[in-house]
Amino acid sequence: MIATMLGLISASPLARVALRYGAIALAIILFLLSVRRTGERVGRLAERLETREKTNEIQRRMLDAVARRPRDRGELVDRLRDGGF
Repeated sequence: MIATMLGLISASPLARVALRYGAIALAIILFLLSVRRTGERVGRLAERLETREKTNEIQRRMLDAVARRPRDRGELVDRLRDGGF
């Protein structure tokens, strides 16, 4: 039954044109949805990269601060006397 309906539809030139344009429209819609999904994924990845860069910068500053800290009380006293803080 379905095969006969498809046979009748495909036999009509107008139906063939409608099917062709319908297939083209469906392909364009699917392509646009794919592009949108890819754009969203790229946006999430960019946001994740930005967050990671901020975190790395904060960690780098923390490590720099640790490297500059006084090693013992004597160095701390010397820095306080010199006004190094």
